[in-house]
Amino acid sequence: MNASWDTLKTLSDPTRLRLLALLLREELSVAELQEILGMAQSRISSQLALLRQADLVSDRRDGKKAFYSLRPDLAARTLALVRSAVDSVAELAVMGEDRDNLDRILQKRRRVSEQYFNLIAGRLGKNYCPGRSWEAIGHLALHLVPAITVADLGAGEGLLSQLLARRAAQVWCIDNSPRMVEVGTELAKKNGLHNLAYKLGDIEQVPLSDRSVDLAILSQALHHAQHPQRAVEEAFRILKPGGQVLVLDLNEHTFEKTRELYADVWLGFKESALHAFLKKAGFTKVEVTAVAREPTEPHFETLLASGVKAGKLPG
Repeated sequence: MNASWDTLKTLSDPTRLRLLALLLREELSVAELQEILGMAQSRISSQLALLRQADLVSDRRDGKKAFYSLRPDLAARTLALVRSAVDSVAELAVMGEDRDNLDRILQKRRRVSEQYFNLIAGRLGKNYCPGRSWEAIGHLALHLVPAITVADLGAGEGLLSQLLARRAAQVWCIDNSPRMVEVGTELAKKNGLHNLAYKLGDIEQVPLSDRSVDLAILSQALHHAQHPQRAVEEAFRILKPGGQVLVLDLNEHTFEKTRELYADVWLGFKESALHAFLKKAGFTKVEVTAVAREPTEPHFETLLASGVKAGKLPG
């Protein structure tokens, strides 16, 4: 049977088409799809299973959650069919309701993260945070080259940047929590660090110019990103040729409570996943190593990933 004919038959079901319209925009969990569509989990799961059998969607497990997304390797002809089918019903009222519900879900995701970090602003350094240890931070700091411009992405209060700014030419702290930016700015002023500046922004859409920094750091920030690949690609964008990215983050774990306790979106990352993020973004000389492991349960392990943007720094 012709593959396009099979795809058309799959797209003929309204529920499957609504699911594909949502997954064209965002990777979503079964629970989120259930909330958006207002359907029973069993119905959604059965339709997702058919879409997976048709090789239109892929799934991944993150702890106890199952997430679905459109297959990234769909043939151009198949993707065109899916988009055409979705576009043909885009003006229907039910599709508009689905889009509105999706926007609400995505806003809810952002609020959960922002509310947590606004709550702990001013006391982040005093609170326990998985993966944060002086041993791990020390490994990252060893990569610092003096008199450079640094971007600390997802900086929080910028505890690391407070140290880097004492030697770097300029340090930019980017965080999406207004309260974190406020507290960090006050702390920089108090410590007389005039080369340390805070900007409100998302690590997936960094408010810095292309090729403007020498070193980009994502220290325990990537597992808070909705789309980690986009965050790494933003780091690549703002780096000068020859610049370096450093990612300090948790190894993949199964401690589900980090979602509730620390607003984590991801339960860490495998070494291979961090390596793939950097390579796909365009980095060369990519390395990923385990640099610390906590002695108490759940034994969080910290990974350090690094990569270089090809080219030479200006002399």
